[in-house]
Parts: sequence; C-alpha cells; structure tokens
Amino acid sequence: MLWEFHQLPDEQRPTEVGIGLGGHDLGVAEHVADLYRQERFPVVVFTGANAPTTVMRFPRGEAVHFAERAEELGVPRDAIVLEQRATNTSENFLFTREALLDHGMKPESATIVSRPYQQRRAWATVRKVWPELDAVCSARWLTLDDYIAGIGDEQRVLNMLVGDTQRLWVYAEAGFAVPVEVPDSVRAAYDRLVAAGYTSRLLAT
Repeated sequence: MLWEFHQLPDEQRPTEVGIGLGGHDLGVAEHVADLYRQERFPVVVFTGANAPTTVMRFPRGEAVHFAERAEELGVPRDAIVLEQRATNTSENFLFTREALLDHGMKPESATIVSRPYQQRRAWATVRKVWPELDAVCSARWLTLDDYIAGIGDEQRVLNMLVGDTQRLWVYAEAGFAVPVEVPDSVRAAYDRLVAAGYTSRLLAT
C-alpha cells in the first residue's frame, strides 16, 4: 500500500532539464539515461553528496557515480551538470538551481527523477523550495517485489519506504515541503510496519 501511494504518474512530456536525485539506488541514473535517449530533456543535473547510507557504495559522492553510470549508458558528458554538495532533498533543488545558473541556465520546467518511493516527497519539496518550476516526476515503474529483487536488500528497502512515508508529514510540519494528504489507509499501513519493527529510517520527533 505504501509503495503504490508513493507512485506518481509520469506525464511523459519534454522539459528543459532532468534532475537526477542522489541516493542508494543507481537505477535513478539508468532511468535518467533512458529518458535522455527518449529526448525528454537535453541536459541533466545529477545532485547529491553522500549520506551515511551511501558513503560506502559511492565514496566519491552520489552525483559523481550517477553521472558515470549515465555516461556508460550513452549520455554525453557535456550534457551533464554535477551538483555535489546536497545532503538532503531541499538542498538537491536549491543547489541544482544554483548550479544551473552558474551554467547560464534558468529553466522553467524540469523532470525530477528519483527512487520510486521518493516521488511524493520530491514533488512536495520542489513545490516548497522552487515553486515556479514546472515539475514532472518520473521513476522506474516496478512492483515492490521487483524493486527489492533489484536492490537485493529487503530490509533496507522496507525501512526506507517507511522512513520516506514519515518524512511527508514531518518535513511539511518543519516547513521543508508542502503538505501532502495521506489517506487513513496509508497511515494505518505505516503504523503496522512501524509496530513490526521497520524503524531504522525514522526521524526522531
């Protein structure tokens, strides 16, 4: 239920830039490359420094490793902008806007590429910190079982899924994102998972 709630329909229309959000899932870079080949955007920003959950896997920073993977899949280096400072989703967008300005770009539209279960939080965050941007969200369309199989770590995925759900209301209350309506059925599913012990990615409140 949580997995399906976080999915957003991809409007599948061209935008001026793509924004690949860093994290533990290299599939984000692979999806960016797919969209680039479909001519959804001519330029992509990979944004992200490191987090405790990614520093071992991506020691040179999430953005660097994501960009390298995209290049392997055919995205030209001169179509990639790196943003290597961001350590949270708000910073992903704030620092991406600065990086694009540094390259002489002030886009009015962007495709935000994220992990499948990060889509609602990404949308709520960009609406708060970059409200004038016409944003389209996109992620690989997979079942939860297929996603877990691809990542290879069920506990990690389920804990991240529960943590991203909690962040919807915690970050809205903190002013980092616009409020997102969470149905009672989703909140009940979240509560059941917390009670079952999926708490390693929860924020202290």
